[in-house]
Amino acid sequence: MCHAVVLGVLFSLPSYLYSAVPSRKARRKEREGEPAGDPKLYLQEALLERKLPELDMRQLVDLPHGLDYNEWLASHTLALFDHVNLVYGTVSEFCTAATCPDMTGPGGRSYAWYDERGKKSRVAAPQYVDYVMTYTQKTVNDETVFPTKYANEFPAQFEGVVRRVVRLLFHVVAHMYAAHFRELALLRLHAHLHLTFAHLTALDRRYALLDHKETDVLRDLEVALRLREPPSPRAAPAAPAPPPAAPAPPAAPAPPAAPAPPPAATA
Repeated sequence: MCHAVVLGVLFSLPSYLYSAVPSRKARRKEREGEPAGDPKLYLQEALLERKLPELDMRQLVDLPHGLDYNEWLASHTLALFDHVNLVYGTVSEFCTAATCPDMTGPGGRSYAWYDERGKKSRVAAPQYVDYVMTYTQKTVNDETVFPTKYANEFPAQFEGVVRRVVRLLFHVVAHMYAAHFRELALLRLHAHLHLTFAHLTALDRRYALLDHKETDVLRDLEVALRLREPPSPRAAPAAPAPPPAAPAPPAAPAPPAAPAPPPAATA
């Protein structure tokens, strides 16, 4: 991209995008353990654009009549894999072991990698993403898992495979929001990330593919993009009823009436 194009992009976007880019010194302090904060740039009103309204997204993931459920899940999983891979590829040069020593999501969420034997390891974000893409590519290319020939059937545990792939792709999406959204906005690619997130969210909400604990980190973005209704404010507890009024004291007895005067004497 030539310098003129870069400058044109920078000066046509809100100033907080490029004025707040962290310096090398700030990045080094973050690696030394100082918290960087979480401004959540992706919640800025000017950057919440996306390409499809919610209704279209719901229709996109609804299972068409007569189509096999596993076939439908497979097609959406492949589409999500392609889109996440493409969007991440545009900012991969900014995601290095130096800038992203941990695989993180919004709010300080950290992701550990589990290999096929269940062994847990902490790796830098680019290594984690490489593991995700390698595993997913290997999985979708496996004819016994993602069959492409008419006579082959999906395995019984296919939905479980899809759940793992979608969960790993969600981690990559969450990392892009947490660590690389500014670069995506400067490249005018943030709407594509929003669309990919909306697709993943709609698929999850329709078929319950992810645990709520996974998706909580981007719940505020779901609301901001109108992918779900905002939580209703909790009603304030009703004030306790006032205690009953104390009974009125008994009225004082009326004083006895004065005796009538004697009749007047007659002459």
